[in-house]
Amino acid sequence: PKAVNLTGEDVRNCSISPPYLPVTAVNTTAQLTALRQQMHNQSLSAYIIPETDAHMSEYIGKRDKRRAWITGFTGSAGTAVVSMGKAGLWTDSRYWTQAERQMDCNWELHKEVDITSIVTWLLAEVPAGGHVGFDPFLFSIGSWKSYYTALKNSNIQLVSITDNLVDLAWGSEKPLFPSQPIYALKEAFTGSTWKEKVSDIRSQMQKHRKGPTAVLLSALDETAWLFNLRGSDIPYNPFFYSYTLLTDSSIRLFVNKGCLDSETLKYLNSSCSGSMCVQIENYSQVRGSVQTYASGDVKIWIGTSYTTYGLYEVIPLEKLIEDTYSPVMVTKAVKNSKEQALLRASHVRDAVAVIRYLVWLEKNVPKGTVDEFSGAELLDKFRGEEDFSSGPSFETISASGLNAALAHYSPTKEQHRKLSSDEMYLLDSGGQYWYVFPTLPWPTTSEAYTRVLIGNIDLSRLVFPASTSGRMMEIFARRALWDVGLNYGHGTGHGIGNFLCVHEWPVGFQSGNIPMAKGMFTSIEPGYYQDGEFGIRIEDVAVVVEAKTKYPGSYLTFEVVSLVPYDRNLIDISLLSPEHLQYLNHYYQTIREKVGPELQRRQLQEEFQWLQRHTEPLSARALRTTSLAPLLVVSSLIILGWSV
Repeated sequence: PKAVNLTGEDVRNCSISPPYLPVTAVNTTAQLTALRQQMHNQSLSAYIIPETDAHMSEYIGKRDKRRAWITGFTGSAGTAVVSMGKAGLWTDSRYWTQAERQMDCNWELHKEVDITSIVTWLLAEVPAGGHVGFDPFLFSIGSWKSYYTALKNSNIQLVSITDNLVDLAWGSEKPLFPSQPIYALKEAFTGSTWKEKVSDIRSQMQKHRKGPTAVLLSALDETAWLFNLRGSDIPYNPFFYSYTLLTDSSIRLFVNKGCLDSETLKYLNSSCSGSMCVQIENYSQVRGSVQTYASGDVKIWIGTSYTTYGLYEVIPLEKLIEDTYSPVMVTKAVKNSKEQALLRASHVRDAVAVIRYLVWLEKNVPKGTVDEFSGAELLDKFRGEEDFSSGPSFETISASGLNAALAHYSPTKEQHRKLSSDEMYLLDSGGQYWYVFPTLPWPTTSEAYTRVLIGNIDLSRLVFPASTSGRMMEIFARRALWDVGLNYGHGTGHGIGNFLCVHEWPVGFQSGNIPMAKGMFTSIEPGYYQDGEFGIRIEDVAVVVEAKTKYPGSYLTFEVVSLVPYDRNLIDISLLSPEHLQYLNHYYQTIREKVGPELQRRQLQEEFQWLQRHTEPLSARALRTTSLAPLLVVSSLIILGWSV
């Protein structure tokens, strides 16, 4: 489990002989010896190992977990650097304790994440005239520029090496390239055909003032979305390793050819050579093919957020058209009417699964038979029984009591806590086909919970001018907490894909996100975390829709599409305004109308009665309702949707 080391002391003691190490520490001597041999062969003084893949993916496949293999540390964030005499890991506070428990004394832990700190270490460890190697396919353009700028005035050279040295050291033990089939989604689950999407992107190319002749797609969800294809190469995401080079007259798809069967090849028109025929090329050929194309009279349009230096460095600067996000990334952020209908419908199914889980928890937690791990497993089971389920969309956060104060804690079969009627339970979980937020009853009201809920409501009901940045409106989610000196340290929300990414950029409330537009789906997720005690996160999913205003104009608002009620017993109604109460009661009525009939259709009478009780109208005089069990729970689920 991820945990913050609140004392700041390293749990290892490497100053004694033999050193003291936790039993969970991994001996990395053999790995480092093999890597340093490869570094010697390349005349390198140091080598940088990021935690990413060639597509800047949030989740990476087993074959890309190079940093975990070389360090023993399995956290999802961090950079390793190896010199001939030392080895260091840089990671953030979420992972300090985990890193100390997993790394042996070959490794120094640096409790920082910025590139400046890594460069300072390199300047101290690498001799004058030394070479620092890196895999250009694991460096974003921004990362490369930062390292290059910091080192350019030193007597140290940054060297791009396309053969990954960790892979060479890993050898035959490295996991094989995935060979699972790539399949096309049925038309019922897509908003547009791939030909319509290709035509739209080409139209954007023609209208662009700089006249691009091609768009290069590097992010895995870009290619998956463009062709309505899915796979299983990446954990929690239905993606496959791929690139696309879409020109004004051709389409090149770079994949593992063996993953495409005859039906999929036919679907892609791969046997012809016209402008609407997809030419299939081997995944490994992308760099050479892009370099060859770039030698002509062309202009290549890229999104710098997901294009790696491995492709960037083979395209002459005068032939590049750079935007933060590619036109595909921006286009897929806005869901058309059919996609919106698919996503909305999925919430009804999801609500059924979640309500089944909530009813089960109320019965069983007081018995002392439920723990963080078993509870999460049961919810996954309930989801799996729904139509079109395709597995989880990220590692479940199921945290009871003090564990809930850690925003990204996940239990394991070996390490978990029992759920108790006397402690808060936070659940952040998702499946690949739906998304929603539920809560369970508390025996007493909570000011912290209510202020988080107010922030959720205030942002959800906000009316704002079209093209407003999410960053400008995020304060509404925090204001009720700020009023009393509380806050939360994570983002307020992120975009959500349609059977794609659970965190879909570029939509959201951070500075790097694009302005809000009609048809975008985003989470709204304020929270509060009390160290060592509890954690709260109220997370809904909303779609951006047109707002009805008194005066004419182009204004937008959010429509929440999650369909599970908030925890009424935690709500301190005295803190709510009449507008808040009106919003909640309207939302509860919507849940009754959309989810109630589905529960009755399935003859889930106990769950239907639970829904009726938990969606009764709230009033200023009704401060509390009676719960089925004195269970303290706050839970949030983000789930990706495809349904009919």
